[in-house]
Amino acid sequence: MVTVEQAVRAGLSKDQVRQMCRSGRWQRVLRGCFVLGETRSVETLRRAQIRAAVTSLGPGAFAVHETALELHGIAGLRSTGQVHVSVPVDRPRPQRGLAPWLAVHQLTVTPGDLAGVVGLKVTSPLRTVSDVILKVDRFAAVSVLDSALNRGLVTPDDLLAVPGMIHGRRGAVAARGYLAEADGRAQSPLETRTRLRCVDGRVPPDALQLEVRDHDGYLLGIGDLGWRAPRVLAEADGRDSHDTPDAVFADRRRQNRLVNAGWTVLRFTWADTLRPDYIPWTVRQAVAAARRT
Repeated sequence: MVTVEQAVRAGLSKDQVRQMCRSGRWQRVLRGCFVLGETRSVETLRRAQIRAAVTSLGPGAFAVHETALELHGIAGLRSTGQVHVSVPVDRPRPQRGLAPWLAVHQLTVTPGDLAGVVGLKVTSPLRTVSDVILKVDRFAAVSVLDSALNRGLVTPDDLLAVPGMIHGRRGAVAARGYLAEADGRAQSPLETRTRLRCVDGRVPPDALQLEVRDHDGYLLGIGDLGWRAPRVLAEADGRDSHDTPDAVFADRRRQNRLVNAGWTVLRFTWADTLRPDYIPWTVRQAVAAARRT
């Protein structure tokens, strides 16, 4: 991303900048912020959009909420295309000339609440998840917490500080409950959602990332969720990690090994998690069938 000020310092005039835009060699992202016209990558354009938003709002601006999650690489929320930026509380919040995709906030932060990611100022992982879980529902909140834990961006000990950080804020009572359900062994939001459906349906797994080995100690496979006594495993089949041919073939071979070893393997998708009763009912049926054999 290039700003007008950077272009002028590099020797271009403002007329030349305008000509760059008219010719299509540069694309305008926000007022005074541009990217090269040949930029086509969705990820690159998105990062330029975020950088432009933080830069255009002046010194002291920093990325927050969903945008901070995105920069830290914390999963759990569906992208809305919005960019969330906070400006200092001691200056007026801009009201005009903003892009429709830019949401401006004014958060009170301490120096410890801020971090740097790819050259941008952003709320720290702990402050970010603390802010986000106040705004979203249980499934999204626990998914965010699980992702941050799984990636090592926060620790279980870090989460002990969150109740104090959110005390007195709207949504704090519900958020404290979400903290109790967080588990960093979940490797995707889909695994989190599947686990929560099982918990709600009173068939909670007794293990996550359960390793199954044969009598010689050879690893047959790892189940996302496991019920040891009835030898039942559940797999959360996300599109990204299971849709390539190699992944499909590997899944089939692993499932065959597990079935031959006496395990029942269930597979659930994102659509399955949208039906509150389907996943627990299916698990309950598999557990009952295993106990009859």
